[in-house]
Amino acid sequence: MAMDLYWASGSPFSWRVLLTLEIKRVPYEPHLIQFSKQENRSPAFLQMNPRAQVPLLRDGDAIVYESVAIMAYLERKHPDPPLFGRTPAETGLIWRFVCEELSYLDQPAEAYILPLYENRAEEKAADVRAALPLIQKELARLEQALTGREWLVGDRISAADIAVYPMLKSLERAATKPQGVSFDLGVLPLRDRYPALGRWTARIEALPGYERTYPPHWRAA
Repeated sequence: MAMDLYWASGSPFSWRVLLTLEIKRVPYEPHLIQFSKQENRSPAFLQMNPRAQVPLLRDGDAIVYESVAIMAYLERKHPDPPLFGRTPAETGLIWRFVCEELSYLDQPAEAYILPLYENRAEEKAADVRAALPLIQKELARLEQALTGREWLVGDRISAADIAVYPMLKSLERAATKPQGVSFDLGVLPLRDRYPALGRWTARIEALPGYERTYPPHWRAA
């Protein structure tokens, strides 16, 4: 029986899970949740996740939410290919990158992205500007980590890459917004500003199944 994935287009957190499912070739039934229609606040959805957030995975009686928790669940249930490491050292390094992304990139990235998406950048100008050096510091670290390497850890894609990639693409897209010109993040064009990151994103985008994970409303924009 296929798993049910509740997700939102353009959510970097949903994107992590979509990439994990595709890389592991796990059958799933996608359920696109539209926040504009308050579908995440329906009684049925709130019964599954009282936080009203996506992504959410339903696998029979098991309900899992929070993107990295879902990734860990899928790793345990479908261990091939391994995404969280094949050795203790590799596992520790992967989890370090995942934790650094969650601790140091997610919050400033959202402080930059959301006002630009919501046309509130001028209103939130102080918050947006405060986020810029924090984001740039993390991008520089990632660029250094990927210089001379194809993947963040080991010789194949891992949970480290999957945790980071969607947020990077969200930053890149937000920077193209009209108000993004006033708050230059310094990521465009990505392949010129951060060549190692540019090559790394191209490798991810060439993976089988990648196109099915791409936010559908981004194609129409």
